[in-house]
Amino acid sequence: MRSWQQRQSGQPADPVFSSARGQALSRDGVEYLLSQHVKTARVQCLSLKNKRVTPHVLRHSTAMTLLQHGVDCSVIALWLGHESMETTQVYLHANLELKEQALAKTEPFKGRTARYHPADHLKAFLQSL
Repeated sequence: MRSWQQRQSGQPADPVFSSARGQALSRDGVEYLLSQHVKTARVQCLSLKNKRVTPHVLRHSTAMTLLQHGVDCSVIALWLGHESMETTQVYLHANLELKEQALAKTEPFKGRTARYHPADHLKAFLQSL
């Protein structure tokens, strides 16, 4: 980042990525630049032809990659600017690989399974409802 700022002759307080007017890049500006680069990339990468690539998709993909590489959810939440950890939990629920790893750490149930038969007094109570 320092090298980028030096090449841009920027000061520490200047925006890292600026608009054509030298101001902080807006959300629309990011979306516009991304759409231009996606158009160019689609020429060489045919798998992008029918994919929707947006800043949100990139944000989500980055968060999932960080999660898969073992970055703690609280760090991802801070990096994404989430106000609560609950928002970041979506990434945990979406990651099938993490679910598979968690299941691999469990052991199969070794007990005996049987159908539940409630006691007569419980049956009577339930039927009285």
